[in-house]
Amino acid sequence: MLDRSAVLEVLKPVQDPELQKSLVELNMIRNIEVDGGLVKFTVVLTTPACPLREFIVDECKQAVKTLPGVTDVEVEVTAEIPQQKGLPDRVGIDRVKNIIAISSGKGGVGKSTVAANVAVALAQLGAKVGLVDADIYGPNAPLMFGLSDVRLEASGDGILEPAFNHGVKLVSMAFLIDRDQPVIWRGPMLNGIIRQFLYQVAWGELDYLIVDLPPGTGDAQLTLAQAVPMAGAVIVTTPQTVALADARKGLRMFEKFTTVLGVVENMSYFTPPDLPDRQYDIFGSDGGEKFAAEVGVPLLGRIPLEIPVRTSGDNGIPIVIAEPESASAKALVSIAKAIAGKVSIVALG
Repeated sequence: MLDRSAVLEVLKPVQDPELQKSLVELNMIRNIEVDGGLVKFTVVLTTPACPLREFIVDECKQAVKTLPGVTDVEVEVTAEIPQQKGLPDRVGIDRVKNIIAISSGKGGVGKSTVAANVAVALAQLGAKVGLVDADIYGPNAPLMFGLSDVRLEASGDGILEPAFNHGVKLVSMAFLIDRDQPVIWRGPMLNGIIRQFLYQVAWGELDYLIVDLPPGTGDAQLTLAQAVPMAGAVIVTTPQTVALADARKGLRMFEKFTTVLGVVENMSYFTPPDLPDRQYDIFGSDGGEKFAAEVGVPLLGRIPLEIPVRTSGDNGIPIVIAEPESASAKALVSIAKAIAGKVSIVALG
């Protein structure tokens, strides 16, 4: 008999490819309707940025079509992003589900560019996203978001209202000081402002809060790691040996506090615009892939070195918006999806 129970039964073998668990057991199959030979149901994914969305839908349709009497299958897809598990010694942020650190051991590897574009890509895919520019001494996220002239002031109760552009809520030291004013602080003051950016901002409901950290393994990294339960950390590097040596130190630090979601290799290669068939490995080749294999974490993606990445960042329009068909934009969107998938595994693991 073609009914709800039969549909659930035939869908039990279908698994989420990343979680390696049955969609039925995960309660990801809902709202089943049977109207003659037409079967309708909803697949509730763990992230709107699921990289295997179409694969999951196709498997579900094929499974249901094996039932006698089925003439057509309609699948609606929605998402419910899981809440990261809390920790007894760390205080979460109210209504913020997942906090993701974007870090690097070495400066100049494009970490802030990756953080900005991953945040925007996740927002474009339907998630609610915020970004903390935790590089207090060199805050440049506002420039990349076209918000250089914005200034923020705390309300009477000390709460900051974040800036907003390109679908992302944003706080940065650059919003609180004059454009050319240097930040000359010792560690305790830096600790205080980062905690303010985490706990004294009107973030509202967020699926992902991206934290763009400064290079190295100093006060900012330690403050974040000890303050909040993180969904995980992403390490950004170039293929260059010097960058990889510093990336290894950053990765080993975060392993002490959270899950390392993976490695992003930036500036992987350069293809001249007038010679699209050529590829130059300016900073070396396969360094990120070898590094990820050595330390036992996934390589989340490789981003080519393209001139529009720089120009779009300088113009305040991240490359995933400015030139979505470029190789860099496609790589960054793929990386954002991969990060979201890894976060779901951690939350439901």
